[in-house]
Amino acid sequence: MTMKCRCLRVFTFAVFVLILPSALFAQPLTLEESIAIALKHSFVINIAKEGTRGAEAQKKEAMTGFLPKFSTSYSYTRLNEEPNFYFPGFPPLMPAGNMITGTINNYNWVVEARQPLFAGGGILANYEASKVAEDAARVEETAKTLDVVLDVKIAYFNILRMQRLTDTARRQVEMLGAHSEVADNFFRVGLIPKNDMLQAGVELANGKQTLVKAKNAVQLTKARLNTILKRDVLTPVEIVDILDYKPMRQSFDECLGIARQHRPELKISALRVEQAGKMVSAAKSEFFPAVSLVGNYARFGDTASLSGTQYKDTESWQVMAVTSWNFWEWGKTKYRVDAGKARESQAMDQTRELNDQ
Repeated sequence: MTMKCRCLRVFTFAVFVLILPSALFAQPLTLEESIAIALKHSFVINIAKEGTRGAEAQKKEAMTGFLPKFSTSYSYTRLNEEPNFYFPGFPPLMPAGNMITGTINNYNWVVEARQPLFAGGGILANYEASKVAEDAARVEETAKTLDVVLDVKIAYFNILRMQRLTDTARRQVEMLGAHSEVADNFFRVGLIPKNDMLQAGVELANGKQTLVKAKNAVQLTKARLNTILKRDVLTPVEIVDILDYKPMRQSFDECLGIARQHRPELKISALRVEQAGKMVSAAKSEFFPAVSLVGNYARFGDTASLSGTQYKDTESWQVMAVTSWNFWEWGKTKYRVDAGKARESQAMDQTRELNDQ
């Protein structure tokens, strides 16, 4: 008796261990839980977040254009002979001859600081364009989040819809089965012709086929929800039925106004237009000269220690105002501006197209 009790306990425990995980896993999902799972595991949202981080980094990169640049260089030059020149002299007091003016080995170390003062507005335009791009990336992240939520809701309600259709098809099969049975009995007693009896059988077969299609559709919609939730497509899915009728209180015009005000795609499109305009301004900046303030500090020597020579001081420094202007590049800047204007017009047309949708 004791042995039987132990075996029964072991069997009961094994069944409990095997059934409990699946039972827990099969707990009905609410719509809010489904959305939370999808948002947590969505690759689309992760991609959008990385895009936002990239746009933020590009904005910080553009910000550095306003700051001074520092550079340094160290060089070694060996000449084929010592620099010299012929000195005719002043005979007889000073004979003629070659005079040495430098060394064969030359070491140089230079530190330079360059602060842009004017760049035709290109630095500012580039920064503003990158700032707009960051705003667009953040709005796009919001749009992707809303897309994921929409996908979950569509899949969720499709399951409920197909379950209702399956219930309807099941009741239809029951009704057709009863009708077919009655028709069969009527045929046996001669009340209806065989053709009517066969017609009832055909309707029953069609109803069963419709039921099979409805059941398959339920499984497909569940697989779709599993895909969105990043789970195995064959994972059992049970959801909470929330198909209660709730009338829409807003009118069509009110809904249209709300959509135009808050639709992320429209915000993104408007930001793309603004960004394209900033890029046109950045391209136009190359029509103007660039002015920079440059300062450098240099050390020189005929050895690696940079200790100077008898011909040149050890160190020197200088400050310069430098203006540079590429005034002829065969229309390169013009074509770049034209391309930017074309992209701006393209973005404006896309915005108009979205407003019409």
